[in-house]
Amino acid sequence: MRKIIIICVCALASFIMFYACDTNAKDATESKKESYELYACGLNPIETRSAPKTISYLFSGDDILWFDTNSREIKFKEMVEPLNKRLQPFQEIEFYLGDKTLFVVSSFVVPWDSRVFDNLVLCYGCQNPFEVNENYYLYDCYPYQFSDSEQVKANRKKNADSWDLFIKYLESKNKLKK
Repeated sequence: MRKIIIICVCALASFIMFYACDTNAKDATESKKESYELYACGLNPIETRSAPKTISYLFSGDDILWFDTNSREIKFKEMVEPLNKRLQPFQEIEFYLGDKTLFVVSSFVVPWDSRVFDNLVLCYGCQNPFEVNENYYLYDCYPYQFSDSEQVKANRKKNADSWDLFIKYLESKNKLKK
């Protein structure tokens, strides 16, 4: 009987912690939407049909030091928890400008990733296949040799308006490196 009570108490405590974390993430997301600032959330679909996607706030435009339009490198400020650690569990990263979804980044990838992505990716340490670094890049696809494929070109065209808004926002904040 004692074990059953302990299990019930632990289950209840876990549920309360999950609910509190989920509520805090939603509150952070809502406050960012109201300010019309740039921010990104990690999306990780839960396997069950009845449960909603889990959404976690990852970073804002204030966390971006600069974005290089040539190399597509995006430089972030130092954060308490390294960004690459926070990004790892998510299958998608959704970029917002206020309440408008700019684009969904297919995944967070690293140089040794063997998957192929024909849409935007946030790549950690992947400037070129022969050199690993600790920088982030926002690429149209991964790996690079697929950048001229028809699907990547179609996705680039589909993302063009949102990409322009993203660049204009960063330019308005003096965060573009050309």
